[in-house]
Amino acid sequence: MSPRLRRHERPFPPDEQLPDPPQPAGLVLDARLHLLDRQLDDVEGTPVMTIDDLELETDADGLTTVVHLLSGPVLATRIFGGRPPRDRWHRVAWRHVADVGTVVRLGIRGDGLDVLWVERWLRDHVIGRIPGGRHAPE
Repeated sequence: MSPRLRRHERPFPPDEQLPDPPQPAGLVLDARLHLLDRQLDDVEGTPVMTIDDLELETDADGLTTVVHLLSGPVLATRIFGGRPPRDRWHRVAWRHVADVGTVVRLGIRGDGLDVLWVERWLRDHVIGRIPGGRHAPE
């Protein structure tokens, strides 16, 4: 515990003005609050993935920026510990992000991303084999 200072023993004058904090050039985000476990939608509002992790990069000035949004099989690693291999992550480049709100929105269509291949495979190989699985309900 630190010892309490009495009002008259402060090492600085009580009316001293603090300098303004430096203002970063870009948008400041709290990763846990604004990005992690958020749904990622494409430009048409179609869900693409849920953001499970971030790939960060630090430049020479010490500024940390988001490079990729990551999604992948993390449920087992959250329960049992460890981390999935790097090649199991699905990556979406940060430059494709158009808006960060309740839902993170992309400025491109999600069809071109390799993130949806699991859903396409399940649709073609599992759901398509169920009677009535190849068409919408009437």
